[in-house]
Amino acid sequence: MQAPFGGGFLIPRPLGEVDYCFFDEIQEVPGWEVFIARLLRTERCEVSLAGSSAHMLSTETATQMRGRSLSWELFPFSFTEFLTAKGLAYEEPVSSRKRHQLTKAFEAYWEEGAFPEVVGLDPRLRLKIHQEYFNAMLFRDLVERHDISHPRAVKDLAGRLVDNLASMHSVNKLQGYLKSLGHKVPKASVADYLAWLEDAYVFFAVRIFDPSLARANTNPKKIYCIDHALATSVGSGILVNSGHLLENLVFTALRRSTPEIFYYRSRSGREVDFVVQLADRSRRLVQVCESLVEPRTRAREMQSLEEAMQELDLEAGLVVTRHEEETLDTEAGAIRVLPAWRFLLESC
Repeated sequence: MQAPFGGGFLIPRPLGEVDYCFFDEIQEVPGWEVFIARLLRTERCEVSLAGSSAHMLSTETATQMRGRSLSWELFPFSFTEFLTAKGLAYEEPVSSRKRHQLTKAFEAYWEEGAFPEVVGLDPRLRLKIHQEYFNAMLFRDLVERHDISHPRAVKDLAGRLVDNLASMHSVNKLQGYLKSLGHKVPKASVADYLAWLEDAYVFFAVRIFDPSLARANTNPKKIYCIDHALATSVGSGILVNSGHLLENLVFTALRRSTPEIFYYRSRSGREVDFVVQLADRSRRLVQVCESLVEPRTRAREMQSLEEAMQELDLEAGLVVTRHEEETLDTEAGAIRVLPAWRFLLESC
């Protein structure tokens, strides 16, 4: 049975059994929460809702469902899921042969990204699909949904963000960039565009770790994309930074576990990429660096992490690299260095 407004359907069951209702993109229908609440209240049914909007997870939705709902965020493939799609499995201990398979699979994951449809495809077709995805997200989930009168400004803003992953941004600087391109977009609109990009799960903004929400909101934020390979496919290629892509990859792995992710700046101004607040309220420090081989890089990254460990009273820290693995004992505590493939498997 088709729903009266489309976008969903009902599978009738024999008398006395439960009916199952499925609705996709239901957030597009005004007052949908009231309709679903009435359906749950008056009918013997189970309801599944899907939508490309963070608003679906809001407290208002939970209130309308009166405690009768469970919510999940669905992301593109984790590395574990990518391995499953490739017919591989991960288990400890890892033999030399298995390690070679896993590192080879990680290189494929690095190139192909996490969207299921592009796994194993020809690179030219993958590029095309990524670009179609990106345009669909911008124009369907932003321009059409919010009736934006400056669609070109939205595309230029998204292009700026994707070219500057893992970098600081502020509304003022982004407005200035759009102004330099000839877009007369007010500051409030730029802020709205950023919020809508997050709502549609295209980009994620990460605030500084600070007990004061006011200070956290006034500091610049760091930006990450839903998929590192998508960013490579749609970016200009001028500002490609493999270290930032690795940081983006680590972020999306962490984001699957918790939305409570921040960056940290020590009292001396040194930065750690991620402070992760876990469900049990414990914290985890994660630094991302392509390689620690160069002595100055190693000293800089370790000093930043040690300072953060001491200031946050944490006894352990983590550095994610492309290939290196070791454990270091420092005055601040133990620092574990992991290659990205192992980090992804242990964190997902």
